Amino acid sequence: MSKNSKINKTGLAVLFYFLFSFPGWVSADPPPISYYSNNPIVAEVDGEPIYLDDLKHIRIQEALVQLHQMQTRALKERLLEELAKKHPELSVKKKLKISDVEIKKFYDGTPGIKELGNLNQMRGEIKDYLQNSYRNTSIEQNYQYAVEQGWAKVYLTPPNDFHLVAGIGTAMLWSAENKTARVFVLEYSDFQCPFCKRVQKTLQKIRKIYPHAVQFGYRHFPLPFHEEAKSLSQAVECARDQNKFWELQSWFYENLSQASTKDKVLEAARISGIKDMDEFKSCWQNGKYEKRVEKDIRDGVKIGIQGTPTFLVGSYDHESGMVSGEMFSGAVSEEKFVKTIEKYLALTGTEAKLNP
Repeated sequence: MSKNSKINKTGLAVLFYFLFSFPGWVSADPPPISYYSNNPIVAEVDGEPIYLDDLKHIRIQEALVQLHQMQTRALKERLLEELAKKHPELSVKKKLKISDVEIKKFYDGTPGIKELGNLNQMRGEIKDYLQNSYRNTSIEQNYQYAVEQGWAKVYLTPPNDFHLVAGIGTAMLWSAENKTARVFVLEYSDFQCPFCKRVQKTLQKIRKIYPHAVQFGYRHFPLPFHEEAKSLSQAVECARDQNKFWELQSWFYENLSQASTKDKVLEAARISGIKDMDEFKSCWQNGKYEKRVEKDIRDGVKIGIQGTPTFLVGSYDHESGMVSGEMFSGAVSEEKFVKTIEKYLALTGTEAKLNP
């Protein structure tokens, strides 16, 4: 027997010994199934986990919600595609037949569509829209049926609710005497913002609905492309010194256009009931509250505000001056305000306590 043959036999013997002694080396167990989590551990520091929710910011939350919507749509389509192999009735056609009657009915019954073109011009777009609409309806119906039948288990869940915690800072309070309010509506606005102007009437209604249970506060967020907005914010802060903040604030929103002048602001101050005009003029022109307005802007940026108006609505802790809740942007409707306020008014006990 050659020397090489002896080496090969010895090597094979060693190899077989390890193969039979440690079979896991040859066929490792498959990794355990890991179910979906909407709040996974994303890192560890000194053995302490950092969760996805620990990283949340209002913009991250918005992105996660959009991602979840996309994932949900893709999951439903994939699920039905797999189930259709055994249950052909769940198959959803990509192109559904749309009749001329349906197209004309949609064209005649949709307000404003005739301004975009005549029936022949809009036919293609209407057909595509109806096909997508019918297909989405079919997907949803088949998906719900499959889940009800127990043919699929779904673990995908939406992102956890995002509760923003922020201080009210130097916000002007609607009712300083209100020491019992459990909910706070904190507004960040700009005097030259048309949507800020529009939402003021809604806020007036909400204040009448909740005169005691809700506290309202106002902070400034003048946008950089509104040239006079920062100056107007400072003027209102000067009016605060003479207890005329809300009077001047209201006058600005009701009467100012996109442009204002020094004389117009001084006239507004007089109309609003400011008695010591010399004090007001000195305060405003010397920029007494420039830093306060800039602090409002910085605090707004920290919590993710990018435009106006923006509202933080949530549970209110008087001692800490903190609000824990959710953020809305734009001219929020009365219905949305009421729904959100009622939700936080319903919180009691430990659920209503803040953990900033």
